[in-house]
Amino acid sequence: MANQFPSPTGETKPRQPEAAVAGAAAGHAYGHLAGFPQPGQPIFRSFNSVGLWTLYMKEVRRFFKVQTQTIWAPAVTTLLYLMIFTLALGGGGRIVLGVPFASFVAPGLIAMGMINNAFANASFGLLGGKIQGTIIDYLMPPVSEGELLAALVGAAVTRAILVGLAVAAAMAFWPGVSLEMRHPWAIVWFGLMGSILLSLIGVATSLWAEKFDHNAAVTNFIITPMSMLSGTFYVIDRLAPAFQTVSRMNPIFYVISGFRYGFLGQSDIGSSNMAVLHGAIGLGVLNLVLGLGLYAVLRSGWRLKA
Repeated sequence: MANQFPSPTGETKPRQPEAAVAGAAAGHAYGHLAGFPQPGQPIFRSFNSVGLWTLYMKEVRRFFKVQTQTIWAPAVTTLLYLMIFTLALGGGGRIVLGVPFASFVAPGLIAMGMINNAFANASFGLLGGKIQGTIIDYLMPPVSEGELLAALVGAAVTRAILVGLAVAAAMAFWPGVSLEMRHPWAIVWFGLMGSILLSLIGVATSLWAEKFDHNAAVTNFIITPMSMLSGTFYVIDRLAPAFQTVSRMNPIFYVISGFRYGFLGQSDIGSSNMAVLHGAIGLGVLNLVLGLGLYAVLRSGWRLKA
């Protein structure tokens, strides 16, 4: 037949009309001239800034819609901690690290509120998607694993900063509390590194967890003990040598003590400023290692893809 031609196997296949072939070629040529990519050619070759910003804003708006629970409620809880521990342990003009107990404990409470909320925000995103069946919204868009991780961590850090500012603003009017900044770089660095650290742990938790009970288990049995036993309410010099060693193995101890150093000019990390600097470098390296490891896990699709 005129519209058939033999294939290499001897079979006959219908011949495409010449008008259809010419139309397809013209369509490809027009798409190329109009700036559209060829079929199968990715639009975002290296960095999708639009996708990153969109996902980041989605996560920020998610927690900001319920800001009473995500920002102001943690601030009130932290103030209750300050009131209770100041009344219980700060009586009689107690002095710790050369300052009144209220001024000693306040920076630690601000840092603890920041890191706890960073973990809470990061540990919900992917887990909520898996439970609600909307995880495809994270996997289908043209966003790389690195951009996905950056958006989730960035939103969690944003919530941590907002909580920290709310708590600091309230504590500024608290009687007996002084938030004079001695080393602003330490406040920024340890606050940021602590928030990123708990955000990365939160994303890892949301990858591993399959239900909210798993998330609650990590919060109750790992994050809460690490934050409460990090020197927030005491200096570790009062502990036995064995418990001091255990405390120094807790990365949150360096977050709390380094953040406090920014306000007081003193910390129990060490007797010199170099010890604080070493703690700052160590946190940065730890975050880098965790970030690279988590990026590899995301690329593998573990617990996300069938």
